[in-house]
Amino acid sequence: MDERLKRAAETGNIDALYSFIHHDANVFKRIDKMEFVDTPLHIAAVTGNNGFAMEMMNLKPSFTRKLNQDGFSPIHLALLSGKPEMVFDFLSIDENLVRLKGREGFTVAHYAARDVNVHLLSQFLDVCPDCIFDLTMRRQTALHIAAESKNFEAFKVMLEWIQKTFKDSRSTRIKILNLQDKDGNTVLHLAASNNQPQVLFPFFLD
Repeated sequence: MDERLKRAAETGNIDALYSFIHHDANVFKRIDKMEFVDTPLHIAAVTGNNGFAMEMMNLKPSFTRKLNQDGFSPIHLALLSGKPEMVFDFLSIDENLVRLKGREGFTVAHYAARDVNVHLLSQFLDVCPDCIFDLTMRRQTALHIAAESKNFEAFKVMLEWIQKTFKDSRSTRIKILNLQDKDGNTVLHLAASNNQPQVLFPFFLD
């Protein structure tokens, strides 16, 4: 990437962005043709330049789903860099970015479950309920990740959300609990191995 464009993304300079477009109108087309690349949106996501990122998403929506050479999309980088406002900006453009898979098949919901980011995790579940079914390359749901990582606060939040969301569908609740990872472990297995089976009891009640 041209250093001038990189600096514009790092500093959040929208005027410099358009100045560069005047200089090279096809720059984003060339970047978009690359399979894996750090786009200006990736850089803005890491540095937390929300205004620049929103402008970039407006100009080139496809960049929101582009993975870089490390397997991360802009929303992954925003989350992992501790930029929650940036994450919400991404979701205001496209709620389905919650389900975008990156390195090892992780979505932002998987990372939030792993890192006990309960507020963001709750938001992800609310804006995109189907993300509870998303699997990593190891066939783990966010529940598996939380249980395996012994992050019981995140685990409890998800269980309560599932209980509320699927209160009239015991079969769906059981289906979620019975999903097996690549090693054959269900959420119940992982919770039991970490001495937390009691948190699952409400799921077996009508």
